[in-house]
Amino acid sequence: MSTGLISLAAGVLIGLMYAVLKVRSPAPPALALIGLLGMLAGEQATRHLLSRDGATPPQVTVPQAKSQTGASS
Repeated sequence: MSTGLISLAAGVLIGLMYAVLKVRSPAPPALALIGLLGMLAGEQATRHLLSRDGATPPQVTVPQAKSQTGASS
């Protein structure tokens, strides 16, 4: 399943829950959509700039914890 379809399904599910609970959206719908559009534009612009410069996204490494074997008393 694509990320877009998962996002759409999650949004519809939350919308249904809001309707069942008779809760109003915390933000006006137009304002919420403008915020989402800004997030999408920022993500796409960042990806475009990173790929244009030939830079690869930073890699995050997590050090492995040393396992302690044996019992100490």
